[in-house]
Amino acid sequence: MSVKFTYFDLRGLGESVRYLLTYSGINFEDDRISFDDWPKLKPSMPFGQMPLIKEGSKSCHQSVPIARYIAKRAKLTGRNEWEDLEIDAIVDTVNDLRQKVGAYYFESNPEHKERLKETLFNETIPFYMERLENIAQENSGYLALKKLTWADIFFAAIIDLMNYFSGMDLLENRPYLKSVRNKVENLPAIKKWIETRPKTDF
Repeated sequence: MSVKFTYFDLRGLGESVRYLLTYSGINFEDDRISFDDWPKLKPSMPFGQMPLIKEGSKSCHQSVPIARYIAKRAKLTGRNEWEDLEIDAIVDTVNDLRQKVGAYYFESNPEHKERLKETLFNETIPFYMERLENIAQENSGYLALKKLTWADIFFAAIIDLMNYFSGMDLLENRPYLKSVRNKVENLPAIKKWIETRPKTDF
């Protein structure tokens, strides 16, 4: 069955799905939409948002559920419901941080942005990253279950976006989280994808 993944011509929220599709060995059409073309396409999208995945005549939106769906096919989920809960909790925690960093990046009011920056850099980022670093240490360089799961792939795919939005290296002095990313980026299929994907800022 043909698979088509539609998202902007950047890594952003779509890269975790691209990583998982690539890791799974699923051939897919990487449909990249320019910002110029987006206004014409937007009305045809569910809730006016991307990404979107299509399999044959079926389609579905939302990046995290799409990633989870592909992860199940790749056997990157847990062995039972509790293990799936652990993985989902990590993914949602990382996504929570991504939303907070994104809120700062997209804030247009300079005064409000400065207030957001102080809280984000002094409180929010240290709070999240220290705890994620401890989790990675406890799980032998993974984010759950002491083995590769889709939480690791999600994190490795989204960290560049958070670095770009924050203007800093969130993995500096965090060796266990660096290990998570390095393990994912050295998976043969994902390593090849990184080498050959279109070059974008984030």
